[in-house]
Amino acid sequence: MNELDTYYRGMYDDSRLTPEAALEARERIRAMIRVTPVMTSDVLDDLAGASLFFKCEHLQETGSFKLRGASHAVSRLPDDCPGVATHSSGNHGAALARAAALRGFPAEIVVPEGAVPAKVDNIRRNGGRVRFCPPTQQGREDALAELAAQGLFSPVPPYDDERIIAGQASCALELMEQVADLDTIVVPVGGGGLVAGTALAARSTERPIEVVGVEPAGADDTARSLAAGSRVADHRPETIADGLRALVGERNLDIIRRDVDRVLTVEEAAIVEAMRRIWIELKQLAEPSGAVALAGVLAYPECFRSRRVGVVISGGNIDVDALLAGLA
Repeated sequence: MNELDTYYRGMYDDSRLTPEAALEARERIRAMIRVTPVMTSDVLDDLAGASLFFKCEHLQETGSFKLRGASHAVSRLPDDCPGVATHSSGNHGAALARAAALRGFPAEIVVPEGAVPAKVDNIRRNGGRVRFCPPTQQGREDALAELAAQGLFSPVPPYDDERIIAGQASCALELMEQVADLDTIVVPVGGGGLVAGTALAARSTERPIEVVGVEPAGADDTARSLAAGSRVADHRPETIADGLRALVGERNLDIIRRDVDRVLTVEEAAIVEAMRRIWIELKQLAEPSGAVALAGVLAYPECFRSRRVGVVISGGNIDVDALLAGLA
């Protein structure tokens, strides 16, 4: 356990990670976030052999579900907080910057070198100050630990934190209100905050709802951790889904092991095809990470056939300039 882990565990109580905490978090952030729409497609239903309900978190403020957890974490900071800091590939950083700015706090965001330029711009556009670090998990954590040691910022980790997990649960809570009688909710897995929060939300209802996580085969640390019985240490992600390259958090893995029904892995081609399907059939712009849940549904139809399935499009922050390059 490093210095930053000790800081986190000293401040926060993991025993508060309950369905009741998820419901409370949702009420705390209700006025801070957008209730995102749900979309459907007959074509995608036929393709999957299931009834799919797409939770459009790419239409959330800052372009991803991350605003939910960030808003909850910031809402629990004291008024005299000098500022916040985190590490992020982009979406959490932009969300934390926005949530902090609404309370008048500065935000320092550690970003790995080589991050998607549009995501870096999004952090700055929302008021965050960017500090680059080596593009490894250790590089990210070391840079954040250095900021925390200065005593000028309150660390708000991107996923391995009870405040973040409880806040992310609001996505599934909304979805369950918008769509009756869901059988399954499918979400992407990176650090694990969204899938852990989804599991807490599913436990808040009497009707059993299966929770399925999907991660890229090139960043399959959660699946490997579950198979090994403990969190893996070797993590060298290679995937187009840049938002899912982080190593799964310890708290998140505990919840996944206990409350998530299965974790599936998908190849890069399946992710690209899912993006294409979302663009064509839903007319929505999803980033690679945001398309991973659909990729899992299409790659493993036997797991979802004839079921009512909530599919979270987790983000839409894509480098549009790169897509358009050469067209003008």
